Amino acid sequence: MSGIRLSVPDRATEGEIITVKAMIQHDMESGYRRDQMGRRIPRNILKHFECLYNDRRVFHVELNPGVAANPFFSFYTRATESGTLTFRWTDQHGETWTAEASIEVVAG
Repeated sequence: MSGIRLSVPDRATEGEIITVKAMIQHDMESGYRRDQMGRRIPRNILKHFECLYNDRRVFHVELNPGVAANPFFSFYTRATESGTLTFRWTDQHGETWTAEASIEVVAG
């Protein structure tokens, strides 16, 4: 696993709806394909993705083998206070990858 990309506004007005985007590089191997020798390629998928805004969950998804490689998520949340958005991906073995982005929320 080598890359995580995030898109979170640096600044927003209190109450503003913001767009949040997250992508992680991951093969998402379903376990159904076979290699050139006919051997099954072992399953290797992400199972969960969540985003926490100041430790409150604002987005969560359960993934399955049908999800394409390098899963990309785009969602909306309301800017309520300055703080940190924490992004967490967990694979089928329980290994996790985490990234964070900060946002400054100003009074409208």
